[in-house]
Amino acid sequence: MTSKSPFTIVLMAVALALVAPAAPAQLPDFVAIVERNAPTVVNITARKTRADANDPSQMSPEEIPELFRRFFGPMPGMPGMPRGPQPERISGGSGFVISSDGYILTNHHVIDGADEVTVRLRDRRELVATVVGSDRDTDIALLKVDATGLPAATLGESDKLKPGQWVVAIGSPFGLEETVTAGIVSSVGRTLGNDQRYVPFIQTDVAINRGNSGGPLFNLAGEVVGINSQIFSTSGGSIGLSFSIPIDTAKSVVEQLRTKGRVSRGVIGVQIQNIDRDRAEALGLPRPAGALVAEIQPGSAAEKAGIRVGDVITSFNGREIGDSSELPPMVGATAPGTRATLGVFRDGRSLNVPVIVAELGGGSTAGTSPAGSRGGASGTGAALGLSVRALTAEQRQQLGVDAGVLVERVTGQAAGRAGIQPGDVILRVGNQSVRTVAEFERAAGAARAGQAIMLLVRRGDANVFVAIRPEASR
Repeated sequence: MTSKSPFTIVLMAVALALVAPAAPAQLPDFVAIVERNAPTVVNITARKTRADANDPSQMSPEEIPELFRRFFGPMPGMPGMPRGPQPERISGGSGFVISSDGYILTNHHVIDGADEVTVRLRDRRELVATVVGSDRDTDIALLKVDATGLPAATLGESDKLKPGQWVVAIGSPFGLEETVTAGIVSSVGRTLGNDQRYVPFIQTDVAINRGNSGGPLFNLAGEVVGINSQIFSTSGGSIGLSFSIPIDTAKSVVEQLRTKGRVSRGVIGVQIQNIDRDRAEALGLPRPAGALVAEIQPGSAAEKAGIRVGDVITSFNGREIGDSSELPPMVGATAPGTRATLGVFRDGRSLNVPVIVAELGGGSTAGTSPAGSRGGASGTGAALGLSVRALTAEQRQQLGVDAGVLVERVTGQAAGRAGIQPGDVILRVGNQSVRTVAEFERAAGAARAGQAIMLLVRRGDANVFVAIRPEASR
């Protein structure tokens, strides 16, 4: 038998280590998270004296999964099941205790319009809850039950969440209490439209179903980082797209509901648009980021601060704005009366503009004075592919503008591709305000073929910036 040198033995050991299969990844300790936090989660029942056919929390018998109908038959208390002669409508959801003296968080839509709200604790006690306050804009409601010594969840910090992290949801989907699902964070700061512009949602692939609404979303430290609120689904079931309200947003709302019973929200009074590649080029921005100011409310904080139409707001109190949808939650979460700083890109340079944040609903609504006009003049912006005419005094008064020309026809591909439509009013070409057809013709004629230029357009009751690439003359 040939002996091997110590050096050879070490090499063989290293080689074996390199080819040996890796140990399986350790899964998070979900058991510990559930054991510690399940007692803090409650089931919520909301009773309404009049049925609401548009209530999304209700399910018809056809929507109940076949599994339940086949094996359990009609189950009293389950969504969509017959309830006898009683005239009331019953809906349900989840919630969680945030203090031992009986304060509970849930969604606004779970208890909206309810005449009576009942909370069932883990020990099977059922307590009638008082609605301390509810905020539709963030979909958060604060309840209070007459009890002490309740197990309370620990609130974490949602701003520390990152895509790829594990999270756990506990709730009562379909009335099945303490249902636990887990997944990972897909995105943070997700915006779901103007009606919920004040919530930077957490997107996850955690299975969230009807009845999970208002339940907590935990991180691996067992801290609440979100309130489960919505799903995107064509069937009503979970398909891996669920959205939670960040707990940092909820903390501010809860404090205001506790102390005032309502929520004060900041506003600066601007209508904004997102920045795409063409708009960035037309404005001279180094990259497509920020919030483009398309309209300013008269008498608003923005007007008083000197913000102009065409400015790009690039930051708010030092926090950069990538997508325009990031600005409303930042402003909305700022206390009215606060002095804030807007980072602004204007005419090729960056500025810091101080602004005193106003309270939503408290701004001026002063109108715009109409100006006279010579009716009937018309012309074409050949390079832009538009045929326009002057606005009459009556049209300006109806639209609430003191400048602009009316688009009669779209004659070129450039304007068609940009989405310009007959009936639009062109208020500005590039940095040039246009009050007459002649001014429009001069500004359009100065546009360079193939180079994006920005038009400020009045469409309906809103202003919108449109980037257009003029065509070369033939």
